[in-house]
Amino acid sequence: MKLPIADPATARRYAGGLLRTHRAPLVLIAALHTLAAVAGLAGPWLLGRLVDAVVDGTTAGYVDRLIALGAVCVLAQTVLIRFAQRASMVFGERVFADLREEFIETVTSLPLSTVERAGTGDLVARTTNDVNRLQHAVRFGVPRVIVAVVQITLVVVAALLLSPLVAVAMFVGVPTMLLAVRWYLKRATPGYQRESAAYATVNGTITESVEGARTVDALRLGPRRLARVRADLHEAFLAEKYTLGLRCVLFPAIDLTFVLGPVAVLLWGGYLAANGHVTYGVVTTIVMYAYQVTGPVWELIFWVDEIQVAAVSLARIVGVRLVETDREAGDGEPRDERIEARSLRYAYREGHDVLHGIDLDLAPGERLAVVGPSGAGKSTLGRMLAGVHPPTGGTVTVGDVPLVELPLEELRGHVALVTQEHHVFVGSVADNLRLADEDADEDHLRRALEAVDAWDWVAALPEGLATEVGSGGAPLTPAQAQQIALARLVLLDPHTLVLDEATSLLDPRAARHLERSLSAVLEGRTVVAIAHRLHTAHDADRVAVVDAGRITEIGPHDELVAAGGDYAALWHSWQHE
Repeated sequence: MKLPIADPATARRYAGGLLRTHRAPLVLIAALHTLAAVAGLAGPWLLGRLVDAVVDGTTAGYVDRLIALGAVCVLAQTVLIRFAQRASMVFGERVFADLREEFIETVTSLPLSTVERAGTGDLVARTTNDVNRLQHAVRFGVPRVIVAVVQITLVVVAALLLSPLVAVAMFVGVPTMLLAVRWYLKRATPGYQRESAAYATVNGTITESVEGARTVDALRLGPRRLARVRADLHEAFLAEKYTLGLRCVLFPAIDLTFVLGPVAVLLWGGYLAANGHVTYGVVTTIVMYAYQVTGPVWELIFWVDEIQVAAVSLARIVGVRLVETDREAGDGEPRDERIEARSLRYAYREGHDVLHGIDLDLAPGERLAVVGPSGAGKSTLGRMLAGVHPPTGGTVTVGDVPLVELPLEELRGHVALVTQEHHVFVGSVADNLRLADEDADEDHLRRALEAVDAWDWVAALPEGLATEVGSGGAPLTPAQAQQIALARLVLLDPHTLVLDEATSLLDPRAARHLERSLSAVLEGRTVVAIAHRLHTAHDADRVAVVDAGRITEIGPHDELVAAGGDYAALWHSWQHE
């Protein structure tokens, strides 16, 4: 499964809405650059006047006045460009800030079931490569395109007003330019889409290989994964080679048109001037205009290429907004805190169930340990009980209301999932904790950290709760990062918790100590602990053994050990490790 990509019309509507929101700064940018471009037209015009004056005979005073006027125009253009560029940069930052915040809000609200089926590589590529490409276009491309269009328009209009007969020669290279650009645009969008998809695949393959390195080594899959990486890199190379080939045709064709224009004006204008139809000053001015227009035309063509890349990235980013929800909120209100599963089935692929008709009742305040071999379906069952995935068959309810019919904000107030995967976001320790409760004061944060035995090391950080962590900040060990995640859980304060090997990154002694500390905090709550360390099962009220997607045994630890079944075998095996 792949995340959707917006069609061109949808992407254009989104971009248009974003620009309409910022219409006022766009108008200001256009006005400032228009005035700067007008000031820039004075140089060639003054040079033409000077040539005619010299031909006709003039005085040193007249020449000095023309030079002084030219200096004033250059100074005015410099000042105007300075303020125009500042307005352009501010505009780019504001637009990108709005786009980035909306995108992050969309990403964080995506259905996890969709993300897991699509894989993380595509989503990571969209949040990194595509966002980076788009931010470059927003910050620099949009203002520069406006500038280029304004400058080209003014230069062409000025040349036509001065002498249409001479100015017509400026357009001799336009047919070649239009053919080259049309040829390029027809092939660029699919080419860049292929390139972006190839890099997303490479990201996914490498990320999955690194994250699953132990499994790869255990199953001796190294050569197979290496071959997969090489194949993905080869596809990325071919995609990059194709788009580079497009540019190798486009840019030389444009360079040719830049030579044709001034040469044509010089030859045609020289002929007209020699026959008395125009003055040499007019020819000089239009030749200068022909050279002057090449700069903004080249910049426009350059940004056409860059904006093609950005347009593909925008379509991929907007496509994330098109992901359909995997649930519809109802208006039911849970009558109690009891979690129940009835005939629960789930399939990641249609027709391939990984859970088979599970029935389970969780009494409020109960501690249930879920154990079993790897791949038995324990984590999938935990996600079902946490309402992360909608079941493909049966139901999971809280107080007789299906979990998937609760609004997400309300759902997380009932049940929360903490896995062995964690993330420390760029920001302070306090910012990371307030992701669970944005209104929590420092006293609440401290108590949450104390509950998971993290306060001592947080207090020892250079700035305590205000210490910056994450990329570029104070480094945290995997165990400390997991403690931050568990402290968020304490702040979230749901009545039911699903811990999917949540302490697996801690050494056994630290994990045991942390779990004992959590026991006091979690008193009175329903806890489902999925773990491979069976001391968790020993402490639980009941133990559920999951094998091949079914609960094969369930009951208190002592009874299951006495029964001599699968759990007893696991327990004795674990004790002898």
